[in-house]
Amino acid sequence: MATNDKRISVSELDFDGIKENLKTFLKNQNEFTDYDFEGSGMNILLDVLAYNTHYSAMNVNLAANEMFIDSASLRSSVVSHAKSLGYLPRSARSPVAVVDITINDTSVTTATIPRGTKFTTTIDNQNYNFFTISDLTQSRVSNVLTFTNVDLYEGDLITTRYTVDTTNIDQKYIIPSSDVDTTTLKVTVQNSSTDATTTVYTLNEDITQVTGTSNVYFLQEVDNGQYEVYFGDGVLGKSLTDSNIVILEYIVTNRTEGNGASVFTPPASISGSSDNSILTVDSAKGGSEKESIESIKFKAPLDYASQGRAVTVNDYKVFVPNVFPDAESVQVWGGEDNDPPTYGKVFISILTKDRNDLTNSQKANINESLKQYNVGSIRTEITNPETIFIRLTVNFDYNSTITNSSAADLEALVNTTINDYNNNNLKQFNSNFRYSELLTLIDNTDQSIISNITTVQMAKNFTPTLGETTKYEINFANAIYYPHGGHESVISSTGFKIDGNTNELFLDDADGALRTYYLVGTTRTYVDLNFGTVNYDLGLITIPSVKINSISNVDDSESSVVRVVAVPRSSDIIPLRNTILEIDINNSTIGSKVDTTVSSSGSAATTTSSAVTTASTSSRYITTGASSSSGY
Repeated sequence: MATNDKRISVSELDFDGIKENLKTFLKNQNEFTDYDFEGSGMNILLDVLAYNTHYSAMNVNLAANEMFIDSASLRSSVVSHAKSLGYLPRSARSPVAVVDITINDTSVTTATIPRGTKFTTTIDNQNYNFFTISDLTQSRVSNVLTFTNVDLYEGDLITTRYTVDTTNIDQKYIIPSSDVDTTTLKVTVQNSSTDATTTVYTLNEDITQVTGTSNVYFLQEVDNGQYEVYFGDGVLGKSLTDSNIVILEYIVTNRTEGNGASVFTPPASISGSSDNSILTVDSAKGGSEKESIESIKFKAPLDYASQGRAVTVNDYKVFVPNVFPDAESVQVWGGEDNDPPTYGKVFISILTKDRNDLTNSQKANINESLKQYNVGSIRTEITNPETIFIRLTVNFDYNSTITNSSAADLEALVNTTINDYNNNNLKQFNSNFRYSELLTLIDNTDQSIISNITTVQMAKNFTPTLGETTKYEINFANAIYYPHGGHESVISSTGFKIDGNTNELFLDDADGALRTYYLVGTTRTYVDLNFGTVNYDLGLITIPSVKINSISNVDDSESSVVRVVAVPRSSDIIPLRNTILEIDINNSTIGSKVDTTVSSSGSAATTTSSAVTTASTSSRYITTGASSSSGY
C-alpha cells in the first residue's frame, strides 16, 4: 500500500492492484479529486495507466522467463540456450526399413544401387517413398547376387544449392523444410559453376580435432524449426570462397506416418535388370517427430555435463536416444551390478515406441554409434526388456443404496481404473507396482464402493529353443511366496512337450523342487519330481537341462513362449534392471457383491456378480494351488 510520504507502491503487478495503488497515491494530493468516481475522466486515465503498467510488467516477466532454459517457453529461446551448452536438438527422423534385394537376372554379374534409388509402398491407401542414402555395389557369388540388410529411408530426397557470395554478410545455408532428417544430410561443395570438382564435407563432432583445412560443416537449429549449415573460418574448419556451390542433399520425412511399412516395390530396373525381388527383413520403424521443448530442456544440461563422454549411466541415457530416436525408455546399469557381474561392460535395455524387440542389426548399429562416447575399453551390450505380467483377482463390495449403477457397470468402471493405472504408472523402466496405491484407486472409483480384496500373481514368459537341450532360468527378481515346508504349490505354467514324453506337461513346485505333471481328466500325474529348482527368496526358477519339442497355446492362441505363474511374497512388485511391469488385463478378474451390512434389505441384499473377467479366456484362470488344474 502507498504511504503518507506520497511514495507509490510498486509491488503489485495485476491490473486491480496497480489501479488501487494509484488511487491510494492520489489520496495524498489535492490537485485531482474525481479519481475515485467510476464515471469520471480521471478514472479512465487511471485505467489506461494501470493497463499500461500491467502490460509492461507482463512483458518484462515473459522476457525474463526466456532468459533461462528452465523457465523458457519459446522453442527459439530453449534452442538458443541449448546451443550455448553445445547441444544440437534432434531433428525429425525417417522410418527406416531393412530389406534384402536380389538381382535374379543371371547376366548381371555386378550390380550397383546408387544413393537416392526409390522404392515405394502403400499404407492405408497412401503412397510413400523410401530411398537408399548410400551407394551400394554387390557382385554375384555362387550364382546369387543379393544386397543384404539394405536400409531404406522414408520421405522425399531433396537437393538444395547455394552459390557462395562472401560479400553478402547475411547469406545463410538454410535447409528449407523443418521436417528434414539431418542424419540423411549429405553436404558437398563444388568448386564453381565452371569447375565440377566436388568435395564431401562431414559434420563436425569433435572441435579439438578440427584444423583450418578440415572439410567439416557445422549444424544448428534456427527459426521455424529449420536447420542451418555453416562452415569454418579458416582456423576452425576450412572456409568457403566466392563462387563455391554448396549442395545439400537430404530427406524430408513424413515422420511417424511411414512406420510399419513392410511391402516394398523396387524400381523398374536395377543395374539394367528388371527381374528383381525384395525381401523385407525388418518393417519400417523409428519415424519420429523432432525433439520436443521438454526433451531439450532435460537433455541439454545432461549432455553438457557429460562433455561428450559416457562415464555414468545417466550419460548413456542421454546418448542412446540421440543415436536411436525410436527409444521410448532407456535403462542402463554397470557390469558390476549385473547378475552375474561382468566387469568392463555397460548393459543397456531399450523399450522401443512400438514395444518390439530390437533386431540384431539394430543392436549392432547402436553399439557402433556409442563407441565414440565410450571411455577406455568399456563395451556396451544391448539387451531386450523383459516383462513381468501382473495378474489380479479383484473382488469389491459396494453399497447398492447410493448408486444407480449395476454390478456390471461398476465392474467396468473398476476395469477402467486398473487400465489407467497400468498405462500411467507401469509399462516403463523403474515403474513399481504399489499394491496399496491400486487398492485405494479401486475404492475411489465410485462412491458406492466400500472395500475390495485383491490378490496378486506374477507371470513371466520364456521362449524355448525347440529341439535343443538347453538350460532355462525364469527370474522374477521378486521373492516367491513360501511360508513353510509342505506348503501347497505356488507355481504353475502353460503346457509343453519334451523329448521322451508325448504328454502335455505342466509345472508346479514343492519345497524348492520344480515338478512336471500331466493331466488325466482333472487328476495330476507327476512325471519328474526334480525337473528343476525354485529359489523362493531370489524369485529364481531354474531348469538345468531339457529339450522342449513343442509348446501349447497361450491365451487360446498359437504361441512361441511358455508362461510361468508364481505367487509373490509381497504384493508390492519391484522391477530389476531391464524388467518392465505390466498388468495382464486379459487374465485378471473383477467381481463384485452388495455389502449387506450397509445396503437395504430385500432384493438388493442378494444382488451379486460372479467375478466377471475382462476377456473370454479368463475363465481359464485358476487360483494357484488348485489340484485339478494346470493353473496358468
